[in-house]
Amino acid sequence: MVSEVSPLIAESPAQLLGAARRIVVKVGSSLVTNEGRGLDEQAIGQWSQQLASLVQQGRELVMVSSGAVAEGMKRLGWATRPREIHELQAAAAVGQMGLVQMYETKLRACGVGSAQVLLTHADLADRERYLNARSTLLTLLDLRVVPVINENDTVVNDEIKFGDNDTLGALVANLIEADLLIILTDQKGLYTADPRRDASAQFVHVARAGDPRLEAMAGGAGSGIGKGGMITKILAAKRAAGSGASTVIAWGREPEVLQRLAGGEPIGTCLVAQTPKNQARKRWMADHLQLRGSVSVDAGAVHKLVSEGKSLLPIGMVSVSGDFSRGDVIAVRDPQGREVARGLANYASPEARLICRRSSADFERLLGYVGEPEMIHRDNLVLMPA
Repeated sequence: MVSEVSPLIAESPAQLLGAARRIVVKVGSSLVTNEGRGLDEQAIGQWSQQLASLVQQGRELVMVSSGAVAEGMKRLGWATRPREIHELQAAAAVGQMGLVQMYETKLRACGVGSAQVLLTHADLADRERYLNARSTLLTLLDLRVVPVINENDTVVNDEIKFGDNDTLGALVANLIEADLLIILTDQKGLYTADPRRDASAQFVHVARAGDPRLEAMAGGAGSGIGKGGMITKILAAKRAAGSGASTVIAWGREPEVLQRLAGGEPIGTCLVAQTPKNQARKRWMADHLQLRGSVSVDAGAVHKLVSEGKSLLPIGMVSVSGDFSRGDVIAVRDPQGREVARGLANYASPEARLICRRSSADFERLLGYVGEPEMIHRDNLVLMPA
């Protein structure tokens, strides 16, 4: 049994949960639709109350919710799930109306705004669309709005589907650099074996995300247990840990489950990420081998970056080299040509050349739109060794 986290982890699960500020909550279709019987208004209302309460405490919450296809089937009077992709897409389109309306109504009643965000794999595979989605979600969180996210089932096909909303939840956690991913399901958490078949199965309270033993416990990718079940949650936790987010798998009908978890109560199975989120992101940028270009900056900008931990503003840029797009990793070079930092570019190279040595007040005139004031935001920038 996996009963302890690695000694490399300084925080206890209770400390980790209690300190989580940015949280992604994923809730499964069986919970949202009461086993396919239609949207469970009471359950969605309870989760909305908990989400609103946490937002009012200063936390940032994102909801990844399944249930659109099941709700669409009910509205269309279909007793069995269709196999044709266009019929599934039609069901998703119909059901999405009711799903989003329900969350909007319940969250609004609790004094919190909501927003619908539909994503496809292509949105997160393309660096520019990735940055656009990230900027939108972070802006919504700054506005204390709860984004309700689902896969854009009305336009995707099998080649670009996430495959399941557990994966989508993990990718959203990566996208916004969440502290915690909470997967609410119809199970209490992970056991060392299927408790329905093995009387000796023990509950796993805490483990290391990505531990290969967890996949065996979940039944393996090809087993009857694993299909669309616990295995997808274990793999989602592994993926979320790549950006430093830990994961909790818990029963969605546990009373006040979100508030209790955010308060540090150890409910369900906690899968702890081994690398803190800031280190994970900065390590990725520092190790990035394919730099698409660079910007040279003046001594004042170097001081702001190195000594004060500031973002890189275009007014401090002297020149731009290479051909890069928004979202590419680029180098920042000092007046002697040494790489002092690298990070994700907010502007493509042609735009960067236009705003070189310019104040953000000039951007709209030069570019035709108002974008980010920074060339590289400090959250997307890592200093290189001297």
